[in-house]
Amino acid sequence: MNVRPLPTALAEKARKELNEDPELIDEKIQQFKQWILNQKHLKARTDDQWLLAFLRGCKYRMEQAKSKIDLYYSLRSTAPYLYSIKFNESKLIDLLNLGSVVILPKTLNPAEPRIIFYRLGRFDPKEYHIIDVLSLLSFMEQICFMEDDTFVVAGTIHVLDFAGTKFGHYTQTSLTHLRHIGLARQDAVPIRIKRIHFLNTPYFFETFFKVAKMILSEKNKQRILFHSKSALHDYFPKEIIPEEYGGTGDSFRQCVDYWKNKIREYDSFFEEDLKYGSDESKRLTKNESIQFD
Repeated sequence: MNVRPLPTALAEKARKELNEDPELIDEKIQQFKQWILNQKHLKARTDDQWLLAFLRGCKYRMEQAKSKIDLYYSLRSTAPYLYSIKFNESKLIDLLNLGSVVILPKTLNPAEPRIIFYRLGRFDPKEYHIIDVLSLLSFMEQICFMEDDTFVVAGTIHVLDFAGTKFGHYTQTSLTHLRHIGLARQDAVPIRIKRIHFLNTPYFFETFFKVAKMILSEKNKQRILFHSKSALHDYFPKEIIPEEYGGTGDSFRQCVDYWKNKIREYDSFFEEDLKYGSDESKRLTKNESIQFD
């Protein structure tokens, strides 16, 4: 078994919250791997650490993990526009430089959730689409699945700052796109969302949010909090909050530089990743969740 041992605090969290038994990890990974190899339609990454991220994200519910990884790769073939940017395109770095989305590299301790920060007003809706932003985020998440046990075990907190957003940010996505985004962001990735913070929503936000809520699970709807930027200090220690938001944590420029280096380190990983996906013509049983008609 080629996986990292967890630090003590995370190991305890994994035991309590994810039903993890270290003695059974290898058995579960091999069982999961064999199922993938038996799926004629599925060409999926089978690194132990990668598969473990899916098992942990599903609390070791094997059937759920199978469904999730199947959908993860099937969406690449059935909805390729969701992955609009390739790792070797200059557009990826251009978008990253805007700081529209970053995963904060630091937490106070390994057992605290990882924070994902979205500054949606930073990108011009005439040049970029929200799907581009989510494509960029997916590269960061893949790196986290492979090397960030805090991200996988402790979960994530999402902070969405809508300051500077324009009407065009809200009208560029169709209902069909929203449904596909919902599948990709909630059902196809092994990410445990703990809380969602909405900051600086514009006066017309509620109109669009009524539509967007249609794609959210009931659990995620209950996890949303609306408040001002200053209220972040009520939820996060100042050592984590970026300096642009009044904290003493890394600046967004530092976070962007961190992720630029990380993505470069993973060039060969992402090159290999291009070969994975699904051939739906070889699927033996119909998957209702990926029927987009």
